[in-house]
Amino acid sequence: MSLGLGLTIALIVVLIALSGFFSGSETALTAASRARMNRLAEEKDGRAALVLKLTDNLERLIGALLLGNNLVNILASALATSVFLTLFGDAGVVYATLLMTALVVIFAEVMPKTYAITNTDRFALAVAPILRVIIWLFAPVTMTVQWIVRGMLRIFGVDVSETTNVLSPHEELRGAINLHHREGGVIKRDRDMLGGILDLADLDVSDIMVHRKNMTMLDASSSNEEIVAQVLASPHTRMPLWKDEPDNIVGVLHSKDLLRAMASVGWNPDAIKILNVAAEPWFIPDTTPLQAQLNAFLRRKTHFALVVDEYGGLMGLITLEDILEEIVGDISDEHDIDRARIRIQADGSVIVTGSLPIRDLNRALDWSLPDDEATTIAGLVIHEARAIPEVGQAFNFHGAKFEILRRQRNQLAVLRVTPNRARKQDKD
Repeated sequence: MSLGLGLTIALIVVLIALSGFFSGSETALTAASRARMNRLAEEKDGRAALVLKLTDNLERLIGALLLGNNLVNILASALATSVFLTLFGDAGVVYATLLMTALVVIFAEVMPKTYAITNTDRFALAVAPILRVIIWLFAPVTMTVQWIVRGMLRIFGVDVSETTNVLSPHEELRGAINLHHREGGVIKRDRDMLGGILDLADLDVSDIMVHRKNMTMLDASSSNEEIVAQVLASPHTRMPLWKDEPDNIVGVLHSKDLLRAMASVGWNPDAIKILNVAAEPWFIPDTTPLQAQLNAFLRRKTHFALVVDEYGGLMGLITLEDILEEIVGDISDEHDIDRARIRIQADGSVIVTGSLPIRDLNRALDWSLPDDEATTIAGLVIHEARAIPEVGQAFNFHGAKFEILRRQRNQLAVLRVTPNRARKQDKD
């Protein structure tokens, strides 16, 4: 073998190695965890800061990597064809094509990308300084390529310059959490808690408030003895006081304030003025974002607010505990009344109360019933049926069968929900 032929083969090997470098770098840089790199950069890791800088402009990064990868692959293929033509004549073209395809796929694509995906952050940190130089060297060519590509896409009505991330940061986080849950890295309870935090930005207080129908309120015109008895019998520590009509809330009575007032007068209920003990009510609109309301609770150092609609009518109430339960699930204490709102049956169906929020059912059973048009299960059925169903009626929508078991006046009190998969198993 001549010296020139040996140098050519050695150059081909170097070019294939460079191709593997570009392929692995592309995989590592695009798959590197920006959150981890940001943490390392905060710890004064210069290479991590460089990775973040390089990935800030993915179009330029990928353009430079693809340019370098194609350049070395084409040059390696051309040199290999020259060598095989010298050794085998015209048949060398076929031999060179088969050999280079195998070499490029194995050593320049699969192997470096496999290593990069299993050592993403380490690989990205290692190649970042080299890639900075390569991107700088290729900058004139990559900018020209980008200009041509954007011009061609603009002809077809695609303006790349206005393209933004399809997913918001919240959606990206939610997708990552769900992915880790499916892979077993995050248990369901943790997934629900993390998802609950993200959901705060998408919910209003009307989505989780206690409806006025379920509120425990005190009539300010009642005798002090009656009011004290109701407060002691209630599991709640704060209760609204109304006067003349239930919509006219004149105060919020805290059981501790009431007990302090009674203790100061020798436990004589008639010696205190209930309205003087009650705190001033705090009214908020039903469209208040849940995240904003949480911040307002923390800022005002209060845990109770009354929700009104655009006409000032009382809609319900919301507490700090209601918001926290959206994150951590139900918070019960020794005074809460235990009412099972979800009862799973042996046949796969579920007995639920009509007032059960759709979000709670979805969270408990990993379902995906829509909650855009209605807040509760009863509301969902009424919305889809376009009427108030009678007992015994059943409806099929959103992948489940909804059967009315009990109705109280115009309220759907109890329903049976059977997912399609459970119905199919029964038929089988």
